[in-house]
Amino acid sequence: MTDSQTQRVFLALADPTRRLLLQQLCEEGSGTAASFATRLPITRQAIIKHLVTLEQAGLVTARETGRERRYVPRPEALQAVTTWIGAIEAQWDQRLAALRSYLLEEPGTSSAQEQETNARANTQKEMS
Repeated sequence: MTDSQTQRVFLALADPTRRLLLQQLCEEGSGTAASFATRLPITRQAIIKHLVTLEQAGLVTARETGRERRYVPRPEALQAVTTWIGAIEAQWDQRLAALRSYLLEEPGTSSAQEQETNARANTQKEMS
């Protein structure tokens, strides 16, 4: 997925109505603008605009069935986004693990840096 494609996915998912549509499509397998219009408090035209945005982002595909367009989810389009989120998550996991390790050090034991600072201070006191 290209950077512009990833950006389109993020922009498409930024809207709560589009997230709801995508979620319902994933749960149901497919759907039409008319079927969503009967369940949601927005117009069929607004639903079509949202579905077109999802389609442009590669999150759904449209199939012509008679006079209807049936939208089918393409969850594989989320792979680049989930990979990016996974990388960010791994970075935070490392930072949180280091923080946890630091916080769990026993109060009586000093870190190497603290020990070195204390040793210098003691040496300076002895020299005075």
